[in-house]
Amino acid sequence: MNTLTHLDESGHARMVDVGGKAETQRVAIAAGRIRMNPAALAAIRAGNAPKGDVLAAARIAGIMAAKKTAELIPLCHPLALDAVTVEFSFEEDGVRVQTQASLSGRTGVEMEAMTAASIALLTIYDMAKALDKGMVIDGVRLIEKRGGKSGTWRSPA
Repeated sequence: MNTLTHLDESGHARMVDVGGKAETQRVAIAAGRIRMNPAALAAIRAGNAPKGDVLAAARIAGIMAAKKTAELIPLCHPLALDAVTVEFSFEEDGVRVQTQASLSGRTGVEMEAMTAASIALLTIYDMAKALDKGMVIDGVRLIEKRGGKSGTWRSPA
């Protein structure tokens, strides 16, 4: 018996049938960061980067990305999300993003939260690349997920 849920008995890719699963409240939190030079960070912090308000654009991009995750990730279910949040915090050498996606449904929202974080960070890069082409995006990962049969999971670090 195959234990990989996205493969059928013949080893072919398939979308998992979640129709028989119970609807539960599901939440996923993801995070990541982008490191940059001091000039780019100062411009983002001051809100005067060449392309405008970097974090406002990145927040909208992250929310939009979460809503389109099924179009980007093969075999991912299209979900009717209840909420998506994208929050930023400044660090000494960059910006950290934390995202949260939630819904009441039959499958988790981990991919939506991680997609939101990834696209928010890529948008920061795009908006500030005139100031620093060497920015580094790293550490995009799931921080926590709640709901479903497996319950709550938290990253150990």
